This record gives sequence, C-alpha cells and structure tokens, in this order.
Amino acid sequence: MSEILQDEDTQAGMYLTFMLGNENFGLDIKYVREIIGIQKITEIPEVPDYIRGILNLRGKIIPVTDVRLRFKKEFKEYNDQTCIIVIEVQDYSVGLIVDSVSEVLTIEPENIVTPPDFSHDPNKYVNAIGKVGTEATLLLNCEMLLNKDAIDDIVH
Repeated sequence: MSEILQDEDTQAGMYLTFMLGNENFGLDIKYVREIIGIQKITEIPEVPDYIRGILNLRGKIIPVTDVRLRFKKEFKEYNDQTCIIVIEVQDYSVGLIVDSVSEVLTIEPENIVTPPDFSHDPNKYVNAIGKVGTEATLLLNCEMLLNKDAIDDIVH
C-alpha cells in the first residue's frame, strides 16, 4: 500500500487505526513503518500460534503476528481487506496482521483516558482509550505486542 514517512514532531497524538471484528484499535504512528497487503508467510515450527511465521520484505526477514490470535480472539480467514502493519520497536520490526486498516487520526490528549481497571491484572496491551466522536478506540502498547523471546528465537 504505502509507506508512512513523517517527521516525528508532526506525529504527536497521531494514531493508525485498524479493525479487529467490530472493535477499533490504534497504534502510535511513530512505531508504524508501512502497511502492506497480506502476503505469503513462511511458517516456523514450534512457535506460539499467534506468530504466523516470517515474511521476506525486500530482503529483510520480519516475524509476523496475527493480532486476533494474540488477543485470544477466533481466527478469521484472510481476505482482500486483511493488512499487515509493519511496526518497529527498539530496532525490532514485526508485522501485525489485522482485519483492515481504517485511517490515521489525531487524538487530542484531553480525549485520551486510562482504561478502566477490570481486574487486579491490568490489560498489558491497552495503553489508553481514545474518544473519537461516539466511538472508543483502544490505543495499544506496541512494546507489549512484541514477544521478544519468541522473536529472538525466529530471527537469530
């Protein structure tokens, strides 16, 4: 699709939004490197189910995670709306398979709230909730989406 190249100063408060089923999610744009359509993924034996395998992206090997499976949701067959969002966190690149990409939104700080505490174990994947019109967008912690141990096993 397209590479996202912007100056970091202009990225404050900007989120790439995507869908999993009927739920809206957002990733801080500073982590997003590009968005590509679903491609051939090479499976790797003996990794967690949510790690779908690896992708050769212009000569760079990228581990690919299905966000649905990472969040313990039911697997959904990939279609022409399915995308891979390539993010980079601490010099690691990983592809995130999502149902569809929506848009890049600017969410003002006053419209971002802390998620409610549903248990004694807070949700490690959700950093905050963005209020966008009448919708709630779950803003994800990109660093927690990476399972560094599993990724290290794949790429090293």
